[in-house]
Amino acid sequence: MVNLFYKMILITPTLSIDENEIQESFVHASGPGGQNVNKVATAVEIRFDVRHSPSLPDVVRDRLIRLAGCRLTSDGVLIIQAQRFRAQDQNRQDARQRLIALIRQVAVAPKRRRPTRPTLASKHRRIESKRKRGTIKKLRRGSISLE
Repeated sequence: MVNLFYKMILITPTLSIDENEIQESFVHASGPGGQNVNKVATAVEIRFDVRHSPSLPDVVRDRLIRLAGCRLTSDGVLIIQAQRFRAQDQNRQDARQRLIALIRQVAVAPKRRRPTRPTLASKHRRIESKRKRGTIKKLRRGSISLE
């Protein structure tokens, strides 16, 4: 029997990704763990195919590709590694939370900058300061006579 109900990871109220789109692998962690670190693979590596994800709208996908930087492979796969904790489950939750936070960050469109012009008073202040500076430099110049 095929499971028709896929578990979805809620990103925002309007955006969620299918849990099947995420591949998790466990590796030996460097760092805290004592003797346990050599026996148990506690570090988590999450892979999420950004380019081919049907869950992401195109604008979110493009922003995520730009923001991911070196975490994105040339194939468009986002890799997040988590090894902060000694427990595998905590590292799994940490990696998922970081993925969710990254997608939430790009889901919100940045505010468009409206170019502004300097006020008349600021233009006058600028010209006045330039005039004062020019006067100071002019006073420094002394007449040099070669007699």
